[in-house]
Amino acid sequence: MTADTGRWRIRRAAWDDPADRERLRLIRREVFIIEQQVPEALEWDEDDASAIHLLAETGDGGPVGTARILPNGQIGRMAVRRAWRGQGIGSALLTTAIDLCPRPPFLHAQVQAMAFYATAGFSPVGEAFLEAGILHRVMQLRDH
Repeated sequence: MTADTGRWRIRRAAWDDPADRERLRLIRREVFIIEQQVPEALEWDEDDASAIHLLAETGDGGPVGTARILPNGQIGRMAVRRAWRGQGIGSALLTTAIDLCPRPPFLHAQVQAMAFYATAGFSPVGEAFLEAGILHRVMQLRDH
């Protein structure tokens, strides 16, 4: 399972592989902890061990994006490094995550990213809530 554009590719990564784990952590640290100021203690959790992880990387293995899928169907920790945004990486990560999801997919979307997820077929459910100090809404995939 890979998506490959020539400039970047998406593959399944292994949290228990130290090299993969470091690439995944680098992206999440840069996007969530530094850029979005999510407290580091909230970023790392026990769910990483049981999740399916996706890694978008350049042809030479440079990490550019990530997502994870939990056993309950929650897609999360989607992040693309700033310099690589706007190239379809986020959409490819989401499509790949949906394809690999073991249950009907849902996610906690940052409110400012809801339009991105709506384009992929997700609909909001319930009220907005704070998660890691950022406003979110639950979104479920329609017709899955």
